[in-house]
Order: sequence, then structure tokens, then C-alpha cells
Amino acid sequence: MALPAIAPYSMPGAEDLPRNKVSWTPDPKRAALLIHDMQRYFVDAFTPGQPPVTELVANIQRLRAHCAKLGIPVVYSAQPEGQTPEQRGLLLDFWGAGVRGGPEEKQKIIDALTPSEGDLFLTKWRYSAFRRTGLMEALAAQGRDQLIICGIYAHIGCLQTASDGFMSEVRPFLVADAVADFSLEKHRLALDYASQLCAVVTSTQQIIDALPLAESTPAVSREQLRADVAELLMESATAIGEDENLLERGMDSIRLMSLVERWRQHGTEVSFVELAEKPTLTDWYSLLAAKQPVEPGAPGARAS
Repeated sequence: MALPAIAPYSMPGAEDLPRNKVSWTPDPKRAALLIHDMQRYFVDAFTPGQPPVTELVANIQRLRAHCAKLGIPVVYSAQPEGQTPEQRGLLLDFWGAGVRGGPEEKQKIIDALTPSEGDLFLTKWRYSAFRRTGLMEALAAQGRDQLIICGIYAHIGCLQTASDGFMSEVRPFLVADAVADFSLEKHRLALDYASQLCAVVTSTQQIIDALPLAESTPAVSREQLRADVAELLMESATAIGEDENLLERGMDSIRLMSLVERWRQHGTEVSFVELAEKPTLTDWYSLLAAKQPVEPGAPGARAS
């Protein structure tokens, strides 16, 4: 019972999402990301280079990268190759022997989504990624009770995982444009069912917007920056304009190097060149805000 060849269809957009029955919001401290069954065996059923698989892979990449930045655990599920009839169970009656073609070929996650070190990889045996995998225990161990679900196929494993999680007090978020299916009809079936009975149906961009990255806060405040500059120029802090060229005001190379060393001692690495290229209070504060503070003793830190 081979998988059907999947004809291209347009990936649902934000305007196509069904109305949700609940209004759960993803929380970076409570959520995990599940990349469901993105194996060559299943992805090969789609038409290469055509929707929905192009958008599917691109959106999962976006979600994975964003979750990694927030420290949200990333979980992969994959079905094993060469299951025995006992391992396959009733799936054998509906789908046959399952993944075939050798563990290095069809079982493998596609190259574009290769798991990273530290990601959790689950061997999956049934429709739901919770069955006989340890996923529930892994979520509980990390205090996670939300699951962002993407992958294939929407109306089979993704939907069953959402339903199973819901019945175990895990809030599922089914990402409409980061799942795909045998057809647009099956895809919509999954979204409609989930939105009404077990999950929040959302989009990739809505998930990213709901999980903003924290803005970097410079170790040197705007007030401290102005005070440091005023001290070196031997002027009143209020006398220096935000967008005034500080080189023309007297900020020579010796004073610039003094600022570099002073701010390094606060844990922020800047260079003489960076300060000299855009010598205004406004630009310097933006530069400091963009820099990640360096903890004392961390690689790159300098002794004071």
C-alpha cells in the first residue's frame, strides 16, 4: 500500500485559517516544537519544488530557527524502517509495511531539516507522537505543557498528536502553513477539526509574532553613555547633542580607546573602528544595544 503521489496545491494562508474555539497563547517557557515525520519516505510523495512542500520546508526552518533562539526545545519524530508485523500492529492493515528503502535513505529526516545537536529525536510507532515514545515524559521533565506541531501529514499524525496531547492536558498549536497533506481537502479537514476540538490553529508568522525575541539591553545605559562621553570631553552632559559628530567635538583617538576599554569592563565588546565610523550618541547607543554583553570569565572577556 504505497503512499499516494501528491499533486501540488496552494498552502493555506493566514486568511484561510478557521476560527479557533480557544485563545491559548504560546509561551516560550512552556512550549516545545515538534517536527513531525519529515522523513524522505513521506516527503518524496510531494512534487519536488512545488507547493505545498516548498512552503512547508521553509516555514519549518523558520520555526526551528526561532525556537532555537528562544531556548524552546525542538523534538523530531520519525518512523523506523523495517518494522515487524508485531511492531507495525494495526497500521499494517491500513498502510502496509511502512517505511522501506533502507535506514540511510527513506527513514532519514530530509537534509534541509537535519536535527541539531541537543534536539530530541523520537522513534515513532503510531499516528500520535505521544504513543510509546516518551514524549509526554520529556515534556513533563522540562515543565512544558504546550506543543507547537508542524510536519506531515496534517490529517493523520499531526492531528492525532494534537488530539492525544489535548487529552493529556498539553495545549497543542497546529501550524497551518507548516503542515501538509495528501490534498488541500485533507489539509483543511485537519485544520477545521483541530480548531474546534483540540488545538489552536495558527500560522508560522503568528507563532513567531507571539514569541518575540528579547531585545538586547546594553550593559551601558543611555545616561551612562552620555556621562562617559561628557566626562572625557570635559563638558556638561546636557550640552552634547544626540546626533552631533563627536569627533568634531574633540573625541580624539585616545579618548575613543578609553571608551572602548571602559565599556569592555562593563562586559560590552566594541571596537575603535566601530565607534569612529558613526561618532554620535545615537549611533553608539544603538551599537551597544546590538552587542551581547560578555559575562566576566566568558570567552572574549578581557580582564579589567
